[in-house]
Amino acid sequence: MVLHISIAFAAGLLLGLFYFGSLWLTVQNLFKVKRPAMLSIGSFFARTGLTLGGFFIVMSGHWERALACMLGFLVMRKVLTNRYGFAHQALPTRKE
Repeated sequence: MVLHISIAFAAGLLLGLFYFGSLWLTVQNLFKVKRPAMLSIGSFFARTGLTLGGFFIVMSGHWERALACMLGFLVMRKVLTNRYGFAHQALPTRKE
């Protein structure tokens, strides 16, 4: 049982790294593409779909695993926002 919870927590860390890392890459590329709305919408659906699918696979019908996975996801969010948050970087300006 403890092993399954630990694996779910680690999977949550990886899912958080994927989700928020992809979000960071999307925001970095918004100023480089001709259709930033398409990039935002497409990236949102891809990130959300893959992350939710990962949660359902990890959960396997056990709420304890879902809770551990969500905790790992939120821990990774905190780690990444502390490391790469708004205070650490300025957004580039769009070149017309």
